[in-house]
Amino acid sequence: MSVVQAASSLQLCRIMRPDDANIVGNVHGGTILKMIEEAGCIVGTRHCNTQDGDRCMAALVRVEKTEFLFPVFIGEVAHVTAEITYTSTHSLEVQVQVMSENILTGVKKLANKAALWYVPCSLKNVDKIMDVPPIKYASVEQEELGRKRYGAQKMERQETKARIEDMVPPPSNPGQHTVGFSQSSLIHLVGPSDCTIHNYVHGGVTMKLMDEVAGIVAARHCSTNIVTASVDAINFHRKIIKGCVVTVTGRLTFASNKSMEIEVFVDASSLMEAGKEKYRAVSAFFTYISLDKANKALPVPPLKIDGEEEKRRFEEGNARYLQSKAKRLAEKERQE
Repeated sequence: MSVVQAASSLQLCRIMRPDDANIVGNVHGGTILKMIEEAGCIVGTRHCNTQDGDRCMAALVRVEKTEFLFPVFIGEVAHVTAEITYTSTHSLEVQVQVMSENILTGVKKLANKAALWYVPCSLKNVDKIMDVPPIKYASVEQEELGRKRYGAQKMERQETKARIEDMVPPPSNPGQHTVGFSQSSLIHLVGPSDCTIHNYVHGGVTMKLMDEVAGIVAARHCSTNIVTASVDAINFHRKIIKGCVVTVTGRLTFASNKSMEIEVFVDASSLMEAGKEKYRAVSAFFTYISLDKANKALPVPPLKIDGEEEKRRFEEGNARYLQSKAKRLAEKERQE
């Protein structure tokens, strides 16, 4: 097994066009997520095929918390840089950054950053997980930090599987600003253009659909312009194959003064095989904010809670919100 002398890296560039954005010109978070995953898949697949043996394709299994630091607008160029930062025997971590460039003024901003985990699946047998060629680390400390991240994400993926729950249909006439009022679903038939050469759905396609549904939920709650602020860990529990029907459902779980947490589930079922049951394929939490015409944050209407289950989800969302806020403040202090 050969050792790659430096962490594999890749950069993709694309100008943002009107069909990438909402009606006020902000590029959809789902578009950015799809570009991030495409870069990660390319660099991961390229790296894993530097060794002898079966050819393979890097399959996305988890996306760590993704920060949307600045909005990207129509006409700007998105520079997506992906770099492999850790490898275990059967998985690899790819860290991705998105820089937005205004090509008229030359101003560049760090718009997004994310960490993705992939496993290489053999092209001959998609259920066969291949070995990952190791990378050479700049220091022992860098390798140890990567090992800690690997252990943490592995544990969190197992915990998430244990927390999977059903999505309850909203009441027939829900009141405004309730969970049921904004809960939304999207049904999508998986076609060839959505899939990898394995005939399984690209992770980026799934994330784009999830962001669209989360955006609808946020817009229904606020009735304003909304944008993705961050995405908590996205867990890919099971593969989705070509020909499946996916139901993407989002519901509000928590709202602070200026943000909304939206839980999104992706359930899949076979269109051709009636005997097969629907299954949970992907789950995540999206955070949105409401903006005015000058892209300044607006207050978010309070979420009206009804029942013990909604109260439990609200309290859990509040805990995640406070934890995320504490991390941001700690990071800001370190930088200062």
